[in-house]
Amino acid sequence: MIAYVTVGADDMALAKRFYSAFLPALNYGLTEGPEGLSYALPVGPGQSPSLPDFYVKPTFDGHPASAGNGAMIAFEGRNQSQVRDLHAAALAAGGVDEGQPGFRASYGAHFFVGYLRDPQGNKIALFSNDPDEPGREG
Repeated sequence: MIAYVTVGADDMALAKRFYSAFLPALNYGLTEGPEGLSYALPVGPGQSPSLPDFYVKPTFDGHPASAGNGAMIAFEGRNQSQVRDLHAAALAAGGVDEGQPGFRASYGAHFFVGYLRDPQGNKIALFSNDPDEPGREG
């Protein structure tokens, strides 16, 4: 299991605006500190953490942050409507569209996904794969 994912950012305020536009709707809570932004799912008493955590940090080497070529982080929404809403909220918070929410021919019949880039250029996918919702074929 993946324990955490970290992306670099040069502008923490801009990164916070972007990620806070959709991660709280997916139940991620935010902790801020001098080391950056830490988003985590809630942990109830006696429960193990739900992973992965998601971190947005300044680079360790002090050079500008850069997006990975071929790297993408996907967050699962509850349904197609939430994917549409979160994609729009992320765009309004400084994201760049990389593909409007919808079905893609190369994925399963119920895989509904929208793509965008965060202000630093990291590619983000927001998806739903609910077999109880209408699929690609109607």
